[in-house]
Amino acid sequence: MKKTFKRGGIHPLHHEGSGKLPTRDKPIEDYVSDSVVIHMAMNIGAPATPCVKKGDYVKVGQVIGTANGFMSVPVHASISGEVTAVEQIPYLGAGPVTAVIIKNDFSDEWVELNPLGSVETVDPSLVIPAIRDAGITGMGGASFPTHVKLTFREGAMCDTIIVNGAECETHLTADHRLMLENSVRIVDGLRAVMRALNVSRGIIAIEDNKPDAIAAMERAAFGREGVRVQALKTKYPQGGEKQLITAVTGRQVPAGKLPIDCHVVVLNVGTCAAIADAIIDGKPLVSRICTVTGCVKQPKNLRIPIGTIVEDMIGACGGFSEEPGKIFFGGAMTGIAIPNIQTPTAKSTNGVVVFN
Repeated sequence: MKKTFKRGGIHPLHHEGSGKLPTRDKPIEDYVSDSVVIHMAMNIGAPATPCVKKGDYVKVGQVIGTANGFMSVPVHASISGEVTAVEQIPYLGAGPVTAVIIKNDFSDEWVELNPLGSVETVDPSLVIPAIRDAGITGMGGASFPTHVKLTFREGAMCDTIIVNGAECETHLTADHRLMLENSVRIVDGLRAVMRALNVSRGIIAIEDNKPDAIAAMERAAFGREGVRVQALKTKYPQGGEKQLITAVTGRQVPAGKLPIDCHVVVLNVGTCAAIADAIIDGKPLVSRICTVTGCVKQPKNLRIPIGTIVEDMIGACGGFSEEPGKIFFGGAMTGIAIPNIQTPTAKSTNGVVVFN
């Protein structure tokens, strides 16, 4: 049975030539540029502190920014090559942020990794520290440090983990393609967190405008302990955390409270896949899937190194199809207009949408 929250909501159009249709059926393509600009303010909370300098050689996955306290995460090199600058750059907030600029040598040389093995056999006590060390933040746009979300105050209890595959935001199909192309990794990440928190119920929630993703995730979830898929009615903001919890569990998060106050944790599908990468392969979060769409000649879903600038991504899509009026990080409902095409992507950048 399809579920939804009871009151309110809207139905953004998805007609041909706009919305999700231009990229819905576009497989993920890997893209790597000549350089990246990796800023240190990747998360809600304290920014990281650079630990490299101009002229240093870095490998993929190397820590280039150390965390500052509990509400912070480390930042890792997303390509290998020479650090050409450590400097302040303008970004989306009121003030500048510190960034590490790396010139790609295209050797794709990685640091030594320390995988922990299967998510079904790993020591549960190692999971949350591995998530912290991998620099994982919420990849649905919120940038909240995932290890903080999974560390509860005394007396708090979680009985349900919801994996958010709704992707109700307009234009974006990055999560949709991830569910189609790497569904098992999403379930692996969910199972790792379920075991870390000793939770027996994991629910993957997906809007019913993605029947192929629902089918793919049902296949991936088959036989996995405590995991099931829940179809949702297509309605914005179905993927909003509080609306999603109400739709899936019938519970309401009290005003001024957090999901854990009704015994629920919500994770994005991309976050779950990143958790699986950290546990199974020992890889930190250095890349992500990003939808590039709107007024570009060839809309695509790209897997990009963190810190790829927008100009390079537009170029990978054949350039602008008409004069841009605004460019958003994210979709039309909650996206943020960026100041220029030199703006670098972050861990939370799930889409670049060009409006005329």
